[in-house]
Amino acid sequence: MLFYLDDIRFKYELEKLARTVLPFERFQFTENIHDITADSEYFKIQSAERLLTEIKVDGKKETREREKTTEDFNENELQLALMLFDCIYKISGYRSSWGILTGIRPAKLLGKLIASDGIDSAIDYFKNTFLVSSKKTELCLECNRSERAIVERSTPDSFSLYISVPFCPSRCNYCSFVSHSVEQAKRLIPRYVELLCEEIKSTAKIAKDLKLVLRTVYIGGGTPTTLSAEQLTEVFDTVSASFDLSNIEEYTVEAGRPDTVTKEKLIAISKSGATRISINPQTMNDQVLKNIGRRHTVAETVEAFKLARECGFNNINTDLIAGLSGDTFESFQRSVDEIIKLNPENVTVHSLSMKRASNLTKSQTVFDIKEGETASKMVDYAREKLTENGIKPYYMYRQSKTVGNLENVGYAKPGFECLYNVYIMDETHTILACGASAVTKLREPYGNNIERIFNYKYPYEYIERFGDILDRKQKIFEFYAQYSRDVCKN
Repeated sequence: MLFYLDDIRFKYELEKLARTVLPFERFQFTENIHDITADSEYFKIQSAERLLTEIKVDGKKETREREKTTEDFNENELQLALMLFDCIYKISGYRSSWGILTGIRPAKLLGKLIASDGIDSAIDYFKNTFLVSSKKTELCLECNRSERAIVERSTPDSFSLYISVPFCPSRCNYCSFVSHSVEQAKRLIPRYVELLCEEIKSTAKIAKDLKLVLRTVYIGGGTPTTLSAEQLTEVFDTVSASFDLSNIEEYTVEAGRPDTVTKEKLIAISKSGATRISINPQTMNDQVLKNIGRRHTVAETVEAFKLARECGFNNINTDLIAGLSGDTFESFQRSVDEIIKLNPENVTVHSLSMKRASNLTKSQTVFDIKEGETASKMVDYAREKLTENGIKPYYMYRQSKTVGNLENVGYAKPGFECLYNVYIMDETHTILACGASAVTKLREPYGNNIERIFNYKYPYEYIERFGDILDRKQKIFEFYAQYSRDVCKN
């Protein structure tokens, strides 16, 4: 489909808005108006003399036009977005509850508006300028309050540690993460663990030299519990021996797939000092589990959860996904109800994100608006029932190409909020990351500048080019040398 813009600077925001209803579409961007013919389907954005948005999809056409009253780029972008949003609604019949907002961190944006203009003005701007629904605005407010309280716990010398274990029992059909099934990558795991431990040691030395203070540890993936109990212990022991853990406030290990959870692995996790684990069913419907490529059952989820309790874990997160293949609203309701019966401390409710690299996206070409409407009902039900049971929203983020243009929300009982989730999303402080596909995110100690250092994505690359990864880590010293006050220079 053609996407014409007479000013390419508008591409970023307006393309994201278009993808709220056409997530799989391959747009051909052009600045030549003559590329559009009578037979074309297109998005047309003009801003030179008048502001104009026009859409032609499936034989339907909608046009909005208004006077251009300013040369201010941001104001014109806002007006074009509002016009495009109205065209999309008229063509598709679907009105996103997030209005024209497309950013990752809406709660953080609301917080900035509150800080500059006051709460009443900020709420009014969200609802009447961005066209965000009352429900989503209230959700932003609640998350902003919780996130702000957590962010305030961080200090300029704080950092978190992320460790990536990019292996899974099988690949889910919606997954676009760089993770490998154990069948494909089993031979790589011993060498991967060996080098991962070397990177952990090197990273710890850097943190020590810079006098950084470790606040949270998060071991994710993939599914870390695809490793054996002995391999997990090797990683945990390396963390304990290399880092000063005396100031940490949280230590999370994703147990992830219920079919990877064993008593031996849970004991290894407990001995590591971990304070929080995740057991993630995604759905409590056996047929939906089969649809998405999971090899565990609902019964195994319940068994793994109970086993974790028996092993002494008192802070367990479970994940659910709204909009999975073959799931219905009634089935999702049952999933929420069954999770509540397990009485977890955390529940994360994701909206299905249809990423380009996932098998699901590769097998579909058209987005059904009804799927978005159903998913919207699902997340509303989850919020209602979880809140009723004392599990309240504390952080939120959004991704592109989510079904229904919806959000991902972390819910927790008071006092069990995941600090790492907030720190990584808010970009509160530095995240030092180890492992394949891990991204170190450096945050200026007394400012807002962010720089990233990327590890190689795939385990085989990580193993083959490990020396390069250690060399890249030295850039951490260069970053802190620019901004150091109390943090020492190398």
